[in-house]
Amino acid sequence: MAAIKMSREGARELIGHEGVVLTRYLDTRGVWTLGVGHTAAAGDPDPAGFTGALTLTGAIDLFMSDLERYEAAVARAVTTPLKQHEFDALVSFHFNTGAIATAALTRALNAGDRARAAEQFMGWKKPPEILGRRRKEQALFADGVYANGGRAMLYPASPAGRVDWTRGRRVSLAGL
Repeated sequence: MAAIKMSREGARELIGHEGVVLTRYLDTRGVWTLGVGHTAAAGDPDPAGFTGALTLTGAIDLFMSDLERYEAAVARAVTTPLKQHEFDALVSFHFNTGAIATAALTRALNAGDRARAAEQFMGWKKPPEILGRRRKEQALFADGVYANGGRAMLYPASPAGRVDWTRGRRVSLAGL
């Protein structure tokens, strides 16, 4: 597949799924994370040793740097030409699951069955809280629907890394 990059609209959509935390926090698996899903596996900075706070712009810049490896993985795994919205949905899926190379949706897509590929987004439904995201990724892939409106939730975290999911506020990603 020729080199393709996630669109700005797609990046805003993915950030809307992930949310933003400007200080380090422990994700649902207990992994130190920063900004928009950045972990030590993505490179510097290592969230475990990060004691400051990012700006929203800094968190977005870090995310955009991390995004390159997910774009490349999707480009390697998918052998059929993609529309921009399909690529954006697949990068979002891979950013969350890390499974683009092994997913049934990729096999269906590479076999030329886009309808089956779209159905397969819903095969990834754990934890149950992820279902809303999967439905949005599925709609983006199948119909080109960018559902988050260019906005994301910004959440605070305690120094111990616990995110207060009840105190989030919606922010615009229009500058992205």
